[in-house]
Amino acid sequence: MAETNPYAGVTVLVIEDEPNTRLLIKRLLLQIGIISVLEAGDGKAGLDEAMRTRPTMILCDVHMEPVDGRQFLKSLRGLKVRDLATTPVIFLTADAQTDTVLFAKEHQVNGYLVKPVSLTQLRARIDAVLKR
Repeated sequence: MAETNPYAGVTVLVIEDEPNTRLLIKRLLLQIGIISVLEAGDGKAGLDEAMRTRPTMILCDVHMEPVDGRQFLKSLRGLKVRDLATTPVIFLTADAQTDTVLFAKEHQVNGYLVKPVSLTQLRARIDAVLKR
């Protein structure tokens, strides 16, 4: 009997302003078996895409222009549509600054991945979020 994909039905939105990084993350997601991957180049496009498609989870860069990850997370968490406002968000960043970490906790970020992202770290963080 064929093994079923544990990620069947999971849709991930990747919000990242750097096209090469976005492509790399998409490839990693495909490698672990997540075949439904959406993309956005900044927080504004990401929020529009999230409202349109209702992804299972969101991987979001912190430092982007014109709308960064912090502004995106604040906007998402402030939405009136409860299931959308509580969509799991994993921050992607090279930033381990205390204020960014505190902001992430305060706004219920569901995970933190430090760039460059490895396949093992990505799978572990996604699995942890999906188990909740």
